[in-house]
Amino acid sequence: MTHGQAVSVRVIALTALALAWVAPASVAHAVPLYRGFGGPAGFGSGILNRNDDGSTAAIDLTGAFSGGLRFYGGPYTEFYVNNNGNITFNGSVGTYTPRPFPIAAQPMIAPYWGDVDTSSSVGLASPTENLVYYHLEPGRLVVTWYNVGYFASHNDLRMSFQLIVTNATDCGSGDFDVEFRYDRCEWVTGDASGGMDGHGGTPAQAGFDAGNLHDFTALPGSFSEDILNVCTTSNVGMPGIWEFSVRAGGVVCREDMPCTVPGQVGACSLGRTQCVMNVATCQAVTTPSAELCDNVDNDCNGMADDAPNLCGSSLSCVLGQCVDSCFEGACPDGFTCDATLRVCVETACNGVTCAANQRCQGGVCVDACNGIVCPHGQQCISGVCVDPCAAITCEAGRVCHGGICTLRCPCSPCPVGETCLADGTCQARGCDIVTCPAGQYCQDSTCHDACDGVVCPHGQACELGQCRIPTPHDAGMPDAGMDATVYVNDAGVDAAHGPPDPGAEPRGCGCRVGTRSDASFGGALALAGLALVLARRRARR
Repeated sequence: MTHGQAVSVRVIALTALALAWVAPASVAHAVPLYRGFGGPAGFGSGILNRNDDGSTAAIDLTGAFSGGLRFYGGPYTEFYVNNNGNITFNGSVGTYTPRPFPIAAQPMIAPYWGDVDTSSSVGLASPTENLVYYHLEPGRLVVTWYNVGYFASHNDLRMSFQLIVTNATDCGSGDFDVEFRYDRCEWVTGDASGGMDGHGGTPAQAGFDAGNLHDFTALPGSFSEDILNVCTTSNVGMPGIWEFSVRAGGVVCREDMPCTVPGQVGACSLGRTQCVMNVATCQAVTTPSAELCDNVDNDCNGMADDAPNLCGSSLSCVLGQCVDSCFEGACPDGFTCDATLRVCVETACNGVTCAANQRCQGGVCVDACNGIVCPHGQQCISGVCVDPCAAITCEAGRVCHGGICTLRCPCSPCPVGETCLADGTCQARGCDIVTCPAGQYCQDSTCHDACDGVVCPHGQACELGQCRIPTPHDAGMPDAGMDATVYVNDAGVDAAHGPPDPGAEPRGCGCRVGTRSDASFGGALALAGLALVLARRRARR
């Protein structure tokens, strides 16, 4: 069936569903496209002339990737740019209505496989718009679909997106990284794909297909109107940007995405996706710990703040804060007596109810990690300072760094300031020959106290690089010349003595502490239920 024939059928058989569809708000200029590659628009001198369903001739890859690219086969030394939002390796593809991955066609990388039509220049602000560009340089390929319209010759709605392929230096021959960048998202369907006015019908698809009916990766929203959300979502935390790695010819599953551990509750339900046999699985990032007064189910028994004496004998734990009882109905400045609970609550928080893993501070619900500064090498997760790798199990050939299972260096570059060791792990520069005592860490060849600048959760002190409930002194008088310890509640206010003096150093965990800050290390994990998870399906024989 030709494109024109398809349009005739579509006009007659347009469904009521398509007619009733309501378009979501489109997104323009979500993230800037890369420029500076020459050519009339800065996207490169390679241009696919105005067309509908056309493709380039075979383009040589060896000038950019001397050994070619391995992608479920290969190595491939040439590729084709297809007008309809994808590149292929075994030949050109003019199919305008996307087919669900996996398909038995050929290897395809598709930042946005839909019915792109660049044949018309009517209504364009610049003659450089509604065109497809490509650029190759040593180690990089960039293909840009710049403000392109949809079939048939419609320019009222546009898509603007980019495919960047970069050589994975020092890894296996033919390995590479891929980035999809989405700047403008306004249409999902062409007229010949059952759509009308750029919507309805068979929406676009984005991702990777091996062409073997088995291996593929599809971005969330593919084949639905939600595909427009690629402009505002991400798998790396930067809206409009999607990044992937291709190793040994296959797409490596995306890790370090917040997730919910099946069958777990409380703090134990928070997890991160990790790659196990190249399949994304959710692993817990923390284990049960002693209950604290923070409105968090720290011990993972299904109830928050349920242990006795969380605030000592004189204070009560109410909604994640240690507060004093009303003394003859009176409370310190800034606090109000709750007649029902008979405790002093922060006046601004009176009547405020916060969700689990949050507490009220100054009348606003904040994350349980708000104000906590963990010892070096640890993160605050659900109100507790933990080693982010303690609960993570990595498969062979991968190491945990910062709670993420990564390929051993140099295939996975070390963070800034660290160097790659012979065993594939990263170490702070100059620290490979330095051994520090317990409670210290090495940086720039020097040992530092891991408790410096630490603000522990309420009721804990930093000792030997760990936030823990302090060992009590012998009953009776405090040490000579030392003030008795006064713990500061999570809101930064000593409930028994009122708000601290402005600018005063916080009293509290009996360790060296810095000024209390709003740092929220690991706070994003507490929002795991709202984060996106890469929709990746992998079929097996």
